[in-house]
Amino acid sequence: MRLLLSIIIVLLALPALAEQVRVAPGEGALQTAIAGASSGDVLLLSAGIYPGPFVIDHSMTILGVPGAILDGQGVGSVVTLTGDDITLKGLEITHSGRRNQDIDSGVKIVKGADRNVIEANHFTNNMHGIDVHGCVDCMVRDNVIEGLQAARMNERGNGIYVWHAPGLIAERNDIRYGRDGIFSNASSDDIYRDNIFRDLRFAVHYMYTKDSEVSGNISIGNHLGFAIMSSDRVKIVNNLSLRDRDHGLMINASNRSDFSGNLVRGAAKCTFLYNANNNLFVGNRFEGCDIGIHFTAGSEGNAVTGNSFVGNRNQVKYVGTRHIEWSFEGRGNYWSDHVAFDLNGDGFADSPFHPNDLMDSILWSQPSASLLIGSPAVQLIRWSQSSFPATLPGGVVDSHPLMAATPFTVPENIAAMEALVGDRWLKDPSHDADTDTSMSN
Repeated sequence: MRLLLSIIIVLLALPALAEQVRVAPGEGALQTAIAGASSGDVLLLSAGIYPGPFVIDHSMTILGVPGAILDGQGVGSVVTLTGDDITLKGLEITHSGRRNQDIDSGVKIVKGADRNVIEANHFTNNMHGIDVHGCVDCMVRDNVIEGLQAARMNERGNGIYVWHAPGLIAERNDIRYGRDGIFSNASSDDIYRDNIFRDLRFAVHYMYTKDSEVSGNISIGNHLGFAIMSSDRVKIVNNLSLRDRDHGLMINASNRSDFSGNLVRGAAKCTFLYNANNNLFVGNRFEGCDIGIHFTAGSEGNAVTGNSFVGNRNQVKYVGTRHIEWSFEGRGNYWSDHVAFDLNGDGFADSPFHPNDLMDSILWSQPSASLLIGSPAVQLIRWSQSSFPATLPGGVVDSHPLMAATPFTVPENIAAMEALVGDRWLKDPSHDADTDTSMSN
């Protein structure tokens, strides 16, 4: 009797076996299958069109073969997840509504719907691709998201819209067109890694997102690469910004963060700091930009060490009178325009480097003075300051410059994508995206 009771208890403790249910396309077929599925069931979708929209309120997996299309018919979000532990995989998800204020999306995960997985799907013709709105520990990976191409970029939706979704991992997604690749608002403890972003306003746009990581991402030909705004204690590491138009990295009112191992090349400004304090910049390469780093508005306490400034028209733009040291614990940065010697062979230049002189400050504050740039008087001032560094004004000084740059290798397929950007920004120097860099929706 005791043995029989033990067996019954064990059997009752085992979860019910998940059932695999094949679903054929047709009006209402998938809605019926969803309503009839038990928790943990797998719905296997054949090729064809499944008219929506759909709501899923309990655990299941919906798995599609190539050609399985969920069509929202232009009404709201195509799929809304209100339950936990749901997986959508291998589907084409298309034709959401167009109400930006409602965040109409290919997939919407609402607050309280946790641990859901959106994997290896193809999103087209949706206002937003995926709206992760308040879920905990969700996963968005290996998706292709093609956003809208409306004439005004600010009227498009985001590839992945994140609001207060702690523990979200978004990885290996290919996001193109639309407004921002990933827009992250009021969230924390998230990881966005190994994604590719093209033809967008911002690749990654952080607003009030803290204690998070952006790593291994590639931004190509966007208006701006990585915008970190009002976000503290974040790690921006090992990303590529290639021929983004305005800024590769833009850090606004963000503090105590690490920016390391990033390559930015070919932007108007490789990096722009505005009221950003106590950050670490180490091992980055800023190359071929009009300005390597522009910092202003009291950005203080930033440690800048081990970076490479290569072939920028102006390596640093700083209008101020304070002396700011850009080396840390005896290690400075590499400057391609620093003509220096290393007589003892220790890898450090024998003389400090000042990226800017008095004429730079005058030209930035009084642009009309550029008419005198080639005059003998200006050349004499610059020669005097280079020969007698004590006459230099306040500004950045690197007391321990490096003699060698940090090398970066860009994969051939990524370099080919970069080459396709070509002279796009020369042909289109202005855009409506310029007028709005702080949108919160």
